[in-house]
Amino acid sequence: MCVLVVGGMDRLEDDYIKTAKEMGIDLKVYTKRVGDFSSRIGSIDGVIIFTNKVSHPAKNQIFKFLKKTDKPVCMYHSCGICSLKRALLELKEKTKA
Repeated sequence: MCVLVVGGMDRLEDDYIKTAKEMGIDLKVYTKRVGDFSSRIGSIDGVIIFTNKVSHPAKNQIFKFLKKTDKPVCMYHSCGICSLKRALLELKEKTKA
């Protein structure tokens, strides 16, 4: 399973990746806005958006991409490791259904 994280804190990026790897999930993390979003993402199974650390234009760009792909999304205001774990578990459940 591969999940995209948008937002969050730069200093926690390595911790996000480590936590996801412990749960058996590959993680792609974008803490800043990306130009051509759809060409850089590749194949993903779901998206986590940390809403307190992402701009509105970046969030709109993600939703535009998600409309084309129909992938599940989880949005959390806080961007800590506990929020990441909850979001990853939620995405695992959504992809099973």
